[in-house]
Amino acid sequence: MKILVRVIMIFASIVMLAEAKTIEVDYKVEFGIVGEIGVAHAKLIQNDNNTYEIDIQLTATGLAKALSGGRKERHVSKGHIENGIMVSDFYQVIKTSGSKMSNEIYRTNHKKKEVSKAKKKWKNGKKIVDETKIVENMYAKDDLLTLYFNLNTYIKDKQTSKQYRFPAVGAEIQDGYVDIYIPKSSELPEYKKMLGSEASWYARAIVNQDIFSSEKGELFLSIAEDGIAEKAVLKDLILFGDIRAKRL
Repeated sequence: MKILVRVIMIFASIVMLAEAKTIEVDYKVEFGIVGEIGVAHAKLIQNDNNTYEIDIQLTATGLAKALSGGRKERHVSKGHIENGIMVSDFYQVIKTSGSKMSNEIYRTNHKKKEVSKAKKKWKNGKKIVDETKIVENMYAKDDLLTLYFNLNTYIKDKQTSKQYRFPAVGAEIQDGYVDIYIPKSSELPEYKKMLGSEASWYARAIVNQDIFSSEKGELFLSIAEDGIAEKAVLKDLILFGDIRAKRL
């Protein structure tokens, strides 16, 4: 189930900024003959006072729902806009599964260049964790949501092969960074075979987390002309095969 959640979160948050002040997109995730195993709803609001809010809600469906105790996650990012770039001030992750619930809140102090993290957990209605700390070596202007929304601005040349490394609040498991790779022209046939040939550009996110049990932890992405991700494939998970996501 952790695999499902991370795939949906990365895929849903790859929605790009575009021109509109409000964007809403729905996705579904499928696995082999099992069919649909999860859905996501992503919403971005930009306000007239140069603030923004991103809200992504993830829900397990079908067999995944039964096996995970009705797993749900909600990821919320709030902050301000500087020169067209969203800068995170607040990032929250709420998880529920059966009788368990957790709430993690990251607050970024840009003047001090430090990030605090408040973490709470409940089980059967009883609070079992309540702690707040400064996260060492975590400061970044992006969190895990704004990073993907800002990629369209960060990566100017989307046709020239290059590997990028971006710091992001909330990426502790990934050593505080997310790696994005733009493929070589010789690699494009592989991407188009997996994702279709209609994309405006293609990318690969290197997912440095053991939960994927993937040979390289590679999430392949196709981004449409309107800047919104159309499809994604997480390749060769041990015991799972490929997991595919697509925009509805």
